[in-house]
Amino acid sequence: MNVKAVFLWLWLCSGAFAQGFADMGANVEGFALPDPAHVLAFPADHAAHPGFRIEWWYLTANLAGADGTQYGVQWTLFRSQTAPVVGTGWQSSEVWMGHAAITTPSDHLVAERLARGGIGQAGVTLGGESSFAAWIDDWQMLSTAPPGADPLDRLRLTAAGKDFGYTLDLEAQGPLVLQGDAGYSVKSDGGQASHYYSQPFYAVEGQLDLPTGPVAVTGTAWADREWSSQPLAADQTGWDWFSLSFDSGEKLMGFVLRDGSAGYASGTWIAADGTPEPLPPGALVADPLDLATVAGRDIPVAWRLRLPDRGLDVRLDALNPNAWMSTTIPYWEGPVSVNGSQPGRGYLEMTGY
Repeated sequence: MNVKAVFLWLWLCSGAFAQGFADMGANVEGFALPDPAHVLAFPADHAAHPGFRIEWWYLTANLAGADGTQYGVQWTLFRSQTAPVVGTGWQSSEVWMGHAAITTPSDHLVAERLARGGIGQAGVTLGGESSFAAWIDDWQMLSTAPPGADPLDRLRLTAAGKDFGYTLDLEAQGPLVLQGDAGYSVKSDGGQASHYYSQPFYAVEGQLDLPTGPVAVTGTAWADREWSSQPLAADQTGWDWFSLSFDSGEKLMGFVLRDGSAGYASGTWIAADGTPEPLPPGALVADPLDLATVAGRDIPVAWRLRLPDRGLDVRLDALNPNAWMSTTIPYWEGPVSVNGSQPGRGYLEMTGY
């Protein structure tokens, strides 16, 4: 590791990501807070939100090769702000972190990028009606939408690690979905919240570059955009997050924020036409089933999810139980199969274990 890399590592660990996910419940004096009166506006809210402490551009994909082999792909760009005022150049308070992964039935390939803000190494740009790019180094989430369309309607996604890479083209087949109350997503009984919306209707085609060679894939993808300054309560230590696409065309976003007791569970039921129905707290019942020892931790890699009012009762099973993100802040993230009353596929993220 060279001197510059050592400096960057020490700077990161002294501030933005030192406490991991638990730091999301820390004091936020001076930072902007989500406002339930804020009306999300597009394409403006696809861009960064200076003044908020944390936000992300997040995409997961459930894919298959021509032989039926299942794959998962993740592309994430995190922006963290270490002080309420952004600043410019090397004085910028922004820190950027990128995660990329491919999950196969037998392997989980992970790469991470870290960057300072203000020097052009990472960022998000938005110009005009259909110009959008999010990047860190040579990883890109780039709009390919035609003039007049929403920039997220079509995307090209690229990333590469030491032994893998991918290029994916995505086209939205449905509308953006506002999570929570018109994009204001409450995360605790104490009122911690975020601004949160999704594009869960992508059709995908492209290529995975694996150690065994290139694989052409098709499938579906789900993008999440979220920003806040204190999305967790002080006693919340992590979350279990589910994004499920059912064969019926309906979808479910759900989460449980763990606090040592029953936790705080919420989410959104999404109709096939994209109409969202916020779930009241506690409507989603998520029970861990099978545990696997992953990276020295006991991780629930199978779940039972129920929405009694809708008659939903499904079991989720990880494509690869060892889908551990061995990154600066480690967590579990991978594709799942869905079986039961509403079969389908989806993604599972688990933090704080």
